[in-house]
Parts: sequence; structure tokens; C-alpha cells
Amino acid sequence: MEPGNFEQGLNAAGAISDDRLQRQSQGRVVPEAFTHGTSEQRQRWRWLRRGMATGDIRQCDTIPAQSL
Repeated sequence: MEPGNFEQGLNAAGAISDDRLQRQSQGRVVPEAFTHGTSEQRQRWRWLRRGMATGDIRQCDTIPAQSL
């Protein structure tokens, strides 16, 4: 990765969010029709930021298994 790649990826994720796409295509936002989250939700990837910052893939585990 090069400097800025991570932030570019987060910006791209926000650009293709349900709220932004609906606002552009319909002129309004219909949260009941969301399938991929809002711009804010898609850019809130704290788990990914933690994993990138620490280099520890376990920090990226957003839904740890209680038991297998």
C-alpha cells in the first residue's frame, strides 16, 4: 500500500453508500430500502483501522465466535 490508499478506499466506500446513491437517483433517502449501509456506516471501519494500525489480523474480527 502507498500513502493515501487506505483513505481513498474509505472515501470510495462512502461514495457507493445507500444513502448517497438513493439521494442522487431518487432525490430522497429511504432507509428501509438500505442493503449496504449509509456513507457514515461504510466509512466507520474501526476494525479495519485497528488491524492496519496494529498489524494484527485478530483486531479485524468484528463478530467473534462465542463457540464453534
